[in-house]
Amino acid sequence: MIVFPAIDLKGGEVVRLAEGDMDRATTYGDDPAAQALLFAEAGAEHLHVVDLDGSFAGEGRNAQAVERIVEAFPGYVQLGGGIRDAEAVEGWFDLGVARIVMGSAALKNPYFVREMAREWEGGIVVAVDAKDGMVATEGWAEVSDVPVTDLARRFEDAGVAALLFTDIGRDGLLKGVNIEATVELARQVDIPVIASGGVKGLDDIHMLSINAHEGIEGVITGRALYEGRLDLAAAIAMGARAE
Repeated sequence: MIVFPAIDLKGGEVVRLAEGDMDRATTYGDDPAAQALLFAEAGAEHLHVVDLDGSFAGEGRNAQAVERIVEAFPGYVQLGGGIRDAEAVEGWFDLGVARIVMGSAALKNPYFVREMAREWEGGIVVAVDAKDGMVATEGWAEVSDVPVTDLARRFEDAGVAALLFTDIGRDGLLKGVNIEATVELARQVDIPVIASGGVKGLDDIHMLSINAHEGIEGVITGRALYEGRLDLAAAIAMGARAE
């Protein structure tokens, strides 16, 4: 099970939001590339990067910071945030991004996402962000009437690499991962699931790892790392032992 340390970008800085609220941002640094290297030194081979400004704008807003991260980080970079057209997708893959995360586009333009998944085999991740079980889009500013499982099932035969499932009500709050909902989604679909939202310590990593056989590919963690509540090297080691 892969442990993805997260770098969320707002105005070129490393931040974390509470429940996706841009007005509730905590800044953890002004050098995203240096932070990426710190994660690499702790043993991370995968990195999850989000252009928060881009999520709300619908187009890239932290391009320079992302480019520096990709140049600095020796492993695989997974990127999301406002990536909603073919030109942007191609541009990031050409730059060296390993996987692109698409959320709003998955709900509003599923044909496009399926097309990208066919064109970039193994390179597209669909973000399934949940608020009270319903899909949220536009940087979580809008909540649809589409149940999470329904959206996930629309992409079962599309060739997407994974589903990124976030319980918005827990994101950035250190409340603990919604293990039950994550495992249930993984059981409902044939696509690997990445857990996100609320990681508070090794217990979350452990609970996910013992359920990895259900189809959980990995877990994203941010605030717990920045606040010293989770040791990244220990989390990576625990994930590596998952069956």
